Amino acid sequence: MMNYNVFLKAVVLLGPMYFAQHHFELKDASEKYNVSINVETCEKDECQGKATIELIDKATSRKFQTLTSNNLNFYLKEDQKPTANIIQLYDEQSPLIFDDFNFDGSQDVAIRNGNESGYGGPSYDVYVFNSTKKQFVKSEELTNLAYENLGMFQTDPERKRLITYAKSGCCWHITTEYAVVPKKGLLKVYEMEEDATGGDETVKVTKRELKNNKWVATTTKYPIKEYYKE
Repeated sequence: MMNYNVFLKAVVLLGPMYFAQHHFELKDASEKYNVSINVETCEKDECQGKATIELIDKATSRKFQTLTSNNLNFYLKEDQKPTANIIQLYDEQSPLIFDDFNFDGSQDVAIRNGNESGYGGPSYDVYVFNSTKKQFVKSEELTNLAYENLGMFQTDPERKRLITYAKSGCCWHITTEYAVVPKKGLLKVYEMEEDATGGDETVKVTKRELKNNKWVATTTKYPIKEYYKE
């Protein structure tokens, strides 16, 4: 039986997480890692709060790395497990996203951390695999992308682009694409602005593209009903 003094010390050190841990395991979120999640609070189908995310190497069955989140906010599926790798604008975005965010051939991971992106949307801490340190290292630049726009950015592996979405109200939207320049960081290479704030039942679409280190812009107006028809 645990000594009472030892038990009391454990309670003081661990605080509420000692009592309020909800555990989930994901086997198919990543090709390389099994995932073990411990999160502070779950009520009905929503979980949130401080969390630890353990990555277990599938090849060795050994713990590879432990990452944390101050607020791993997510909803449970019908099988009472969280999803992974889902990025839907204005809809579901999973607590864990495994992908190659910097297009270097190694799998990276983004971890949900609260709702701090545009319009109270999901925000993510983004970690890239560092081949020298042999572990995941937080990328401030990529993390900023996932905080400053509408949730997690999307990847286009064929064109090697990162794509973000932002808006202001109902009638102004912008889509931005970035290239990842090795050892330099992100380079904005394209954006499309959709502006329907003019009050004339049209939407002004402006596309800007970086070509030969110069920005080239084109603007076209469309009737709103025609442009946004399903």
